Amino acid sequence: MSIQLAESEFKILGCFPVICQLRPYLESAKFVEQVRYQMKEGYKLAFLEVEQQAVAVAVFRISTSLASGKFLYIDDLVVDEFKRSNSYGKQLFQWLIEYAKNHDCKHLSLDSGVQQFAAHRFYLMQRMSITSHHFSMEL
Repeated sequence: MSIQLAESEFKILGCFPVICQLRPYLESAKFVEQVRYQMKEGYKLAFLEVEQQAVAVAVFRISTSLASGKFLYIDDLVVDEFKRSNSYGKQLFQWLIEYAKNHDCKHLSLDSGVQQFAAHRFYLMQRMSITSHHFSMEL
């Protein structure tokens, strides 16, 4: 078992079967191109691998804001639905915390869909706090 950043096309594509469980509209043929584009904007793709297969994936970035200072923002965190309850999500989450600390971040944050009750329980068990409401509109 190992956690690493997906940087090669092979490793990025290996994350697709897991990430598409959260984002089913993604197309495998365009996935690597989309991830590469986001990487130019600072996005990173980390994965936990068991027996040469990604079982948990996180998409994140480091940024700075007036409100939070330097922070790590998790865009997506997903564990393969057939591999849950093995602490893979917790291990990847802890890796993200250490990554943030090692990069001098003062905060770690994420948004979670209001319908994601299991995810909310997980984040609260990881000692996260609900600190705001997120508002959006389609344009």
